[in-house]
Amino acid sequence: MSDSKALREKRAGIWAQAQEFAERAKKGEEMSAEDPAAWERALADDDALKLQIDNLARTSALDSEFRNIDEQTPVLDARGRETTAGDNGYREAFNQYLRYGLNDLTTEQRQLLRENFSAEKRAQGTTTGGAGGYTVPQGFWAKVTETMKYYGGVLAAGAETLDTDAGQDIPWPTNDDTSNEGALLAENTQITEQDLTFGQKTLDAYTYTSKLIRVSLQLIQDSGIDVEAFVGRKAGERLGRIYNNHQTVGTGSSQPQGVITGATTGKTTAGGTAILYNEIVDLVHSVDVAYRNAPPTEVAFMMHDLILAYVRKIRDDSGGSGLGRPIWEPSVQVGVPDSLLGYRVVVNNHMASTVATTNKTIAFGNFRAGYVVRRVNGGQLMRLEERYADYLQVGFFAFGRMDALVQDSSAVKLLVQA
Repeated sequence: MSDSKALREKRAGIWAQAQEFAERAKKGEEMSAEDPAAWERALADDDALKLQIDNLARTSALDSEFRNIDEQTPVLDARGRETTAGDNGYREAFNQYLRYGLNDLTTEQRQLLRENFSAEKRAQGTTTGGAGGYTVPQGFWAKVTETMKYYGGVLAAGAETLDTDAGQDIPWPTNDDTSNEGALLAENTQITEQDLTFGQKTLDAYTYTSKLIRVSLQLIQDSGIDVEAFVGRKAGERLGRIYNNHQTVGTGSSQPQGVITGATTGKTTAGGTAILYNEIVDLVHSVDVAYRNAPPTEVAFMMHDLILAYVRKIRDDSGGSGLGRPIWEPSVQVGVPDSLLGYRVVVNNHMASTVATTNKTIAFGNFRAGYVVRRVNGGQLMRLEERYADYLQVGFFAFGRMDALVQDSSAVKLLVQA
């Protein structure tokens, strides 16, 4: 039996015990003084098991993705075209550059790196990397972007992604047509006009850096270490966090517009320091049913992990006096996510972490219809050798380019504390 299956079966048993408390409360049976504490222990045990299951799944997915990235994937230039770098020759030159720096490369390897950096710089109109930054092979950047997915709550919620080969501004239409409908047409009657009203925003391509990644010289020169995977994973973690930060609460001024910044209020709570069951129900129904009926991968709740912990303790009104059934539904099947009122829940720790006045605590809706993320293909990497020589370390910087905005404010709504 796999570790994941065993943990899920154990979790199912714990949840069954917890449900017994709810059923007894629903039937009006007398509860002992120890029952509330036992219920809280069951929730805590369930939380711990869920964390173990999620960590196993995440590790397995990353390992699988990294193994499946085709090392023979062609090297692409900034316009998405195959380079003339000899493909394997460029990848080998890049790996040598990671391990030993520019000085240990052959003349041919240096020329390959410089040619492709020059093509990138001309195509994207950027001078980033002039002190030793080079276009990364597609296999390396695939490792970076794959890791970023696991640190991006907005992307996990189902936001639309637009990958472009270069970084020029893109005019992007916005539209909300949910209030319009067709009409019955009588015989010999002229059709009534109802024009679509479009707004327009601009998708830019802001430059982001992973900041400095310091690696010991012994580690990167160890032939048994996959330096490309190690640096790619660390760059992906850091870029994923800052990407998600701005995709969540970015101001839209000289940075992406976050979904929480651009979305509108669906429900305001009665009290600033509490969330009630009926308020979550009202939030769901503040989103048009056409958006809610989209595929499950596009519709979700999104909230901070601490808000999720709060919500998991909310019960419906079936038992009276707060003793009804939990509205949280844990999954005990592989591939089936935990759910809230029938919808999956995405954790985003760049959202508000407390139930406090004016906080936007929960987002719900169709994230694919409501939010778009534009990413520029490829990236660059800089290697700093002499700066940390006295520490026997080498520094790396990774660069990526991204923008995002709310494209339909009716598709995603917010629960706002009064």
